[in-house]
Amino acid sequence: MKFSRRADAVTPFYAMEYGRRAAEIEARGAHVVKLNIGEPDFGAPPAFLSEIRRIADGRPMPYTGATGTGELRAAIAEFSRDRLSAPIAPERVVVTTGASAALLLSCAALIDPGDEVLVADPSYPCNRRFAESFGANVRLVPTGPATRFQLDAAAVEASWTDRTRGVITASPANPTGTSLPYDDLLALTGAVADRGGWRIVDEIYLGLADDAPDGTAPRSIAAADPGAIVVNSFSKYFGMTGWRLGWMVVPEEMIPVAEKLAQNYFICPPTPAQVAALACFTPETIALAEERRAILRGRRQLVLDGLAEIGLPVPVTPDGAFYVYVDVSGTGLSASEFCDQALDRERVALTPGKDFGEIGAEQYVRLSYATSEDDLNEGLSRLGEFLVGSSAEARTARR
Repeated sequence: MKFSRRADAVTPFYAMEYGRRAAEIEARGAHVVKLNIGEPDFGAPPAFLSEIRRIADGRPMPYTGATGTGELRAAIAEFSRDRLSAPIAPERVVVTTGASAALLLSCAALIDPGDEVLVADPSYPCNRRFAESFGANVRLVPTGPATRFQLDAAAVEASWTDRTRGVITASPANPTGTSLPYDDLLALTGAVADRGGWRIVDEIYLGLADDAPDGTAPRSIAAADPGAIVVNSFSKYFGMTGWRLGWMVVPEEMIPVAEKLAQNYFICPPTPAQVAALACFTPETIALAEERRAILRGRRQLVLDGLAEIGLPVPVTPDGAFYVYVDVSGTGLSASEFCDQALDRERVALTPGKDFGEIGAEQYVRLSYATSEDDLNEGLSRLGEFLVGSSAEARTARR
């Protein structure tokens, strides 16, 4: 069978590859501490699950409209207004089969073959795969600790060419867990708009971001830049990864385009998940999500303290999501070697930087703290033992 050049060009998603290897090790009876996958361990909110059980009574679950039910779109718009300081019309909300479908639809609507798209290096790898699938030439723009591993307006202005058509960015970002300050994000989208470009802003982790230093809650860019496509999801803040439900806020002119693409690609988002998701917006479920957000902040501090104790530096302190981007260059191992040996010798699964770009690909490792404190403590202890053992081996090799 001959496969497409597109399929041949796609590299593995290494976070999932290390997950597969971890599963194989566990099948042999060992316990692996899995710090490689960005999946909250809390599970879906009880009210959502209760609603799923209630409606699983044999009643019809027909297709909904391609952009989602009117009730859910209205609830998301209200959530955006009340929790993310972004009042938007429900008509601009497009419910999707996870944030991935929102990104796919956005790229389908905006990209023609040969268009250049700017994406940060490092960044979530699937975002650029979506763009490449529609023929984009994705240009990875180097970032680093000085800009919190984020694209900013200066980088966009320096990188823009006659072939550039748009930018995909995320704040907070995967793999670094870092955000771009709100005014800086607005400056970035403004720089793109000034050049006639489109901008996709991935806010899937915004609900888990820290408050601003002045106490202001996380704010969506959707209100300040009505021309941006803003992507979000139920997966992270509400802990509903496997239920595959997300949304995007689109400019008014894009509503009919998104609808006809969704009709053809997906028919509609999953009906049961849409119906039950209304339970996510009750005061009780929002309070639970905020409690979980606070727990994640505590886990972050546990991890940062633990990494400092065993001598693994974190160049930029994360302020959202549930990731820490760890510099392993001081160990004498590449990031890939570090991840391979940590898994094989100490049964700790991590993700190497090569999953996320080229700059620093063999310098950084992503650690996810979306798991329990017990596992985090155990993982840090095992990594400490691994570093001691690796140092001893290096001393022996030099003799």
